[in-house]
Amino acid sequence: MANTANASFDALISTTLKKYTPQLEDNVFNDLPLLNMFKRADHVVKIDGGEQIVEPLLYAKNSTAGSYSGYDNIDTTPQEGISAAVYDWKQFAATVAIAGIEEIKNAGSSRVIDLLEAKIKQAEMSISDALNTALFGDGTGNSSKDFAGLKQYVPVTASTGTVGGINRADAGTTWWRNYTDNGSPAGALTVGQMSTAYNTVSKGRDVPSNIFTTQTLFEKYESLVVPALRFSDNATADAGFQNLLYKSAPVVFDLACTAGIMYFLNVKYLKLKVHSGTWFSPTPFVKPHGQDARYSQIISAGNLVMSNAARQGVISGKS
Repeated sequence: MANTANASFDALISTTLKKYTPQLEDNVFNDLPLLNMFKRADHVVKIDGGEQIVEPLLYAKNSTAGSYSGYDNIDTTPQEGISAAVYDWKQFAATVAIAGIEEIKNAGSSRVIDLLEAKIKQAEMSISDALNTALFGDGTGNSSKDFAGLKQYVPVTASTGTVGGINRADAGTTWWRNYTDNGSPAGALTVGQMSTAYNTVSKGRDVPSNIFTTQTLFEKYESLVVPALRFSDNATADAGFQNLLYKSAPVVFDLACTAGIMYFLNVKYLKLKVHSGTWFSPTPFVKPHGQDARYSQIISAGNLVMSNAARQGVISGKS
């Protein structure tokens, strides 16, 4: 009888979860500073498919740019310097389950919705933690099924690894390597090291937008800054994250960041590209054969992409 009586809740709980999805996505991206960076920069980009995710690249200047006079021939040399990075789709999911006994104990539509919202909140926190951890990783987690992350795109050894189908060890790919201070010799973080990293990845007004590090290095930087100059970024603070400014970039710590690491990121060249039809998309609740329970998966597909490695930097091995 319990299963028959509760069958009418299928549409209710499926509709409720679908309606809640936009709020679920907002909450996931508001929860942690790295995810929030992509949201505030409007760099969660929805696309409608393709065999792979393609990101155009500009890696060299147009050599025809120059002065001329009167009847001079203007240089018409065909130009190289435009390419593309190609990234694989990665998938991500979380399951929301409601057992038959939970429906019985929470009889009535309002109480079922309350139960469902509690389970969605649980899923939110789990998705936030797992996705954020992946985005600080190297993409090899769970047999390389994880989203790509900063450890892969902004590595401490800039000339290793293949990113977007481009091998950074190959000759002629120096433009596809990030700045690195690899911590040799290891030692205490200094403002001078931060200055070198910041300036090296800057080009005119194109400067790092965000600096992510560990709690230890955040506190070290805090101790280095004259108290009267401890300014913070209002937008980052309004989002609920402790931060200090280094020049114009908010410095934020994240527990998922690898020990001894400080990233200098330019979000202009980093995006989360996601599938428009499969991004925090809930499947209908279904009841598997032989179980008194209903399940829905919140599924997503996408990946982190990068279009300019030279504007990213990392300091490592610091204390």
